[in-house]
Formats: sequence, C-alpha cells, structure tokens
Amino acid sequence: MVLFLSIACTVSSLQKLPPNVTVPALLFFGDSIVDAGNNNYVKTLIKCNFPPYGKNFEGGIPTGRFCNGNIPSDIIASELGIKDTLPAYLDPTVLPQDLITGVTFASGGSGFDPLTPKLVSVLTLSDQLEYFKEYIGKLKAIIGEENTTFTITNSIFLVVAGSDDIANTYFTLRARKLKYDVPAYTDLMANSASSFVQELYKLGARRIGVFSAPPVGCVPAQRTLAGGS
Repeated sequence: MVLFLSIACTVSSLQKLPPNVTVPALLFFGDSIVDAGNNNYVKTLIKCNFPPYGKNFEGGIPTGRFCNGNIPSDIIASELGIKDTLPAYLDPTVLPQDLITGVTFASGGSGFDPLTPKLVSVLTLSDQLEYFKEYIGKLKAIIGEENTTFTITNSIFLVVAGSDDIANTYFTLRARKLKYDVPAYTDLMANSASSFVQELYKLGARRIGVFSAPPVGCVPAQRTLAGGS
C-alpha cells in the first residue's frame, strides 16, 4: 500500500502515465471539496444545487458541486486522461460505463471525526465505505469478478477530508473543545483516517492517497466569521 499524506495537484497540461502503469478508475471519498452532487440525494441542508453554483460548469447548471465549475476530482480525472468529469455515485443518471471508470462517494460537510457528518446529517466515511462495497457488487455484475479485482487493485483511491472537522466541529460549534485540545483532536482525526485507509485496503485498494487539510483560515466562510475580508 502506498499512502501519500499530502498531495499537491498542479493543473497545467495532461499528465501522461508511464507506459507500464494502468489506472482503470479513480475513486474519491471525503467532503465538499470532492462531492460532485451526492448531497443532492441526502436529507440534509448542506446542498449547493442552486445558482450561482455551477455557473462555470458545463451549461452553467448547478450540479451539487460546491464550486462554480469543476472540482478537484474532475480536474484530476481529466489530467489523468480517465474522463472529463467524475460523477457522484448517488446520481441516478450515472451509467454502467461511468461506474467502470470511477465515481466520487464524497459528501459535503463530512469529516474524519464521526461526529462531524452527524451534526449536519450528511454521509459519514462509514456510509461512504458501505456505498463503495455496493459499488464493488455493481462492478462485478457489469465486468465480472476477475476484471473487478483488477480494477480495484489498479485504481487510484483519494481521500479528502478534515477541513469541516477543524473549522466547523472544533472551532465553530465547539462540539469537541471541552474534551480535546488541538493536538488531541488532530490525533483523533489522524486515527480515523488511518482506520478508513485500512478498511479500503481490506477491500482490495492498493493505490491510496490522503490529502492534507487545506489552510482552513483562508476559507471564505472562516474569514467572514473571523472578521476578515
């Protein structure tokens, strides 16, 4: 297993893979940074399926992406030459060929801390893992067990979470502040991330990357709350 604790993605030109490297699919887990619309199909207030979201996306239509255009999962999929955009797993319009090349299970508002997604009624990482198990079953029905094993083993799995834990659960709602100081809370997050990666590994994933949390203080919402511009 290869685990990257901090991945930087520079978008400049198509990144060509070495001739001996095969990446059949790209699979994402985590929060709003890589949620392509799963929250549209979850009973939560954490949604962005309305303008001005999506104004720079294909057709200018909101899709549930927490962005005006493509999100990192789309960009990485395009850069690797897998497909132009990575769809949300819960989108009912997703076709079998979409599943074969990858989807995102991420849910805006989720996090490594199990309390974080529960506070806003979104998919926990455990929920996302259950959907991944369901995905494996669907893949077996489409391409067979042997090809599914090959796909899971050679695909890239990326996990993006942590910002909602720090910004919302810990500092804004203070739901963990009485019990944990910052080092202890980040240990909780790291242990949860490690457990999640181990579960992915048990299910056959071998190329696994975990993004570090972005600079939370630079997030517009946090700057607004703190009185910044």
